[in-house]
Amino acid sequence: MTPYTERVIEIIRSIPEGKVMTYGQISRLAGSPRGARQVVRILHAMSKKYKLPWHRVVNAKGEIAIPDDEGSELQSFLLQAEGVELMDDRLISLERYQAHREENT
Repeated sequence: MTPYTERVIEIIRSIPEGKVMTYGQISRLAGSPRGARQVVRILHAMSKKYKLPWHRVVNAKGEIAIPDDEGSELQSFLLQAEGVELMDDRLISLERYQAHREENT
């Protein structure tokens, strides 16, 4: 596993319940400002193995980005179970729910 992948996994694990982070935010914190797509691949490949809270990761607009209905409904359900309010079952207020961390922490 690359150091970048390890850092991404650590950052995702650190997202508190009831908060979200964006793919781009995670990639910046992990040291690759343009690596949002890599974060998507890491989540897809490693969420089960590392028990990642994948549902706490959204796109830059605060939207659930999973294209299939079953996956997006599950993400919506899991976020709401943590107290995150969604608009139209897909949109999260980043102003209210985005977790913030300092870079290189």
